[in-house]
Amino acid sequence: MTISNFTDSDVPDQDGRVFLVTGANSGLGYQVAKLLAGRGARVLLGCRSADKAEAAMADIRTVYPEADMRFIPLDLGDLRSVQAAAQRVSEEPRLDVLVNNAGIMMPPREETVDGFESQFAVNHLGTFALTGLLLDKLAQGRSPRVVITSSMAHRSGAIDFDDLNAEKSYSRWGRYAMSKLANLLHMYELDRRLRAADSPILAVACHPGVADTELARHFPGFLLSVLRPVTGLFMNTAAQGAWPTLAAAAGQDVESGQYFGPSRNNEWTGPAREVRPRSTAKRIEPAKRLWAVSQEMTGVTYSV
Repeated sequence: MTISNFTDSDVPDQDGRVFLVTGANSGLGYQVAKLLAGRGARVLLGCRSADKAEAAMADIRTVYPEADMRFIPLDLGDLRSVQAAAQRVSEEPRLDVLVNNAGIMMPPREETVDGFESQFAVNHLGTFALTGLLLDKLAQGRSPRVVITSSMAHRSGAIDFDDLNAEKSYSRWGRYAMSKLANLLHMYELDRRLRAADSPILAVACHPGVADTELARHFPGFLLSVLRPVTGLFMNTAAQGAWPTLAAAAGQDVESGQYFGPSRNNEWTGPAREVRPRSTAKRIEPAKRLWAVSQEMTGVTYSV
């Protein structure tokens, strides 16, 4: 059965399941964590700020007083933090679903503590490392899944293998689009490897369309001031933008290698359904090359 017109009301009971949601203190991640906790899941909130994570959990408990949640310190721009977070999660009795949601969008050029360009580091390398470190733990879970969040921006992306660190040139949008293409190349290569290994883990991806979240905080101020009053006309709310993630993470009859996004207005808004990426996202050779480079840059080698 193909998922179509999926909303939060289609998320089944999740009692007994454990989810790690990165970037869960605000925006899409918060909405995903809140809904899953409300459906009975144990939700691990992977966040940089303890204060923001605690505030998010307090807010969720005003609606779901019995919500089972735990804060996991996680900074995807710091590989040591990723290692420490994976260790904490590995101490949990189980992990069923990893929801790679956290990301950044169009900041000025910055480098992480590891010396990598921040958008590629946070959006791809941190996600790649965390997924690899938790893969064996996930393999022991119940109907395990890895969810990787991409964007419509992947359509204009290209992997600049000769300048991954943006030392020669930097475009805020170009590097964001590159990181989002990297997310899909990662997912499809992971899917191929998991299938070849006969693993029980599903690798799936999603994108939120155009959602009104803090991700756009680096947009020019004048543009936000113009767009904000009319966002409801062409943007999902954060709760609506979370529907594709929820479909990927908790929808029934999901198959490995599927990609979910909004169903209306050229994938900008609406309930979730399976969507098609640009063909470049499924190319095998760039995916293999990116995989090898990512293992070298992060020091994380996958078990598949």
